[in-house]
Amino acid sequence: MTGEHQTLALLLFSAFVAVTLGITTWVSRNRRGSAEEFYAGGRLFSPMENGFAIAGDYMSAASFLGVTGLIALFGYDGLLYVVGFLVAWLVVLFLVAELVRNCGRFTLADVVASRMRERPVRIAVGSASVTVSVLYLVAQMVGAGSLVALLLGGTSAAARSWTVIGVGALMVIYVSLGGMRATTWIQIVKAVLLLGGTVALTVLVLMRFHGDVDRLLLTAAERSGHGEAFLAPGLKYGGDWTARFDFVSLGLALMLGTAGLPHILSRFYTVPTARAARRSVVWAVGLIGGFYLMTIVLGFGAAALLGPDVVRGSNAAGNTAVPLLALDLGGGAGSTGGTVLFAIVAAIAFATILAVVAGITLASSASVAHDLHASLRRRGRKPRSEVAVARVAAVGVGVVAIALGLLAQDLNVAFLVGLAFAVAASANLPVLLYSLFWRGFTTRGAVWAVYGGLVPTVVLVVLSPVVSGSPDSLFPGLDFQYFPLQNPGLVSIPFGFLAGWLGTVTSAEVADEAKHAETEVRSLTGAGAA
Repeated sequence: MTGEHQTLALLLFSAFVAVTLGITTWVSRNRRGSAEEFYAGGRLFSPMENGFAIAGDYMSAASFLGVTGLIALFGYDGLLYVVGFLVAWLVVLFLVAELVRNCGRFTLADVVASRMRERPVRIAVGSASVTVSVLYLVAQMVGAGSLVALLLGGTSAAARSWTVIGVGALMVIYVSLGGMRATTWIQIVKAVLLLGGTVALTVLVLMRFHGDVDRLLLTAAERSGHGEAFLAPGLKYGGDWTARFDFVSLGLALMLGTAGLPHILSRFYTVPTARAARRSVVWAVGLIGGFYLMTIVLGFGAAALLGPDVVRGSNAAGNTAVPLLALDLGGGAGSTGGTVLFAIVAAIAFATILAVVAGITLASSASVAHDLHASLRRRGRKPRSEVAVARVAAVGVGVVAIALGLLAQDLNVAFLVGLAFAVAASANLPVLLYSLFWRGFTTRGAVWAVYGGLVPTVVLVVLSPVVSGSPDSLFPGLDFQYFPLQNPGLVSIPFGFLAGWLGTVTSAEVADEAKHAETEVRSLTGAGAA
């Protein structure tokens, strides 16, 4: 890495930080300090603005860097991630967007607690939401440390540690001062930058091959070392039946987990009506769909122009494929064009991490203040302002994420993202769907659904080859691998639904028909919605 790369990339990133801190300062001077303002931005965003913000929340560094790298290394099998991420939005659009907006106020627990005993439900759902958020945060922060290490031309542990601390401090400032309104505008700015950069790189790749996509694919296959197998299924997930089941498990987690991600669900409360929530998702589907189509071009472009050996030489997981591709498209190492393009892409990737981290922190602080604190507070004690608690929670979540990020900076964090999706699909989605669509669902069923998905997910991951028993494990020197799949979704998701059903049918509680009818009317018509 040359000094020009470092300086320009850091200058561009510093400019993004300055702009976003300016937005946060401006918003903090114009806020009213209410819970609705802090959690939902006053519900004043248009569908288009919220659609861009949702896209900004969803298009993480894992998508921009990780998916492109997987396609560059594994060809067709890397596309399966694209399909999973995109199909997930159809579940969100048709099953939850409008209904969640109508039934809740600020968090997922609001939807479930509307027809159950509030205290146990809020504690369970709030705990699962914070777990998902923290896992996502740690992955993003460790990714930020690795990216800065690449920018600085080494793998300095001190540089990565200070980066994790810096990202944590910035996310606390964004959330505690600006709340949802500042976070939303940061997401919008980031989405525009990311889409603009991705369009530019895609056009440059296609120009290299004179718009001939067939030539691009054939060249990628030739340079991959796998020939036609690079363009066919099975390179990564077709080795044996365990690999195939692992793919199904990962696909289920990706497709179903999105509808249970707290920071995605919280975005539906920032628009004034349920119709606006659905239109927001339509905007988001269009933007995210276009983005993932372009990552396909970038992935095969990296394979064709760089070759998998170059990609692996920089990062074994392929996470640096996009910056290296930008360097090559701009004219190669040492050229002015390559330096500028590399710096822009690196700065956009870092901005992506910051924006996603801010959204997740806000969602987790909302769960702590609105669900856990309100439910666990001792009776008789004078209640503190919920917004004040949320700001303190943002600091607490930031400290926890920084500490875990520092501990995990030398580990493979890919499992954290998969685990976050698996927890969301196993614990949050069953309780959400049962609450919305099952008339006889009870409080015990809700609590069992959450813990019946959360606990098996964590246990199965600990017993999987991701943690021990193979050279690529987190602890390669140990072996307590008893579960063969890397992602537990194939087992834990049905377990969450089964636990919710079992808890309901064994409960002595009689479901409140009137509350279900009220929830059904509100979810479908919006009558009485906040």
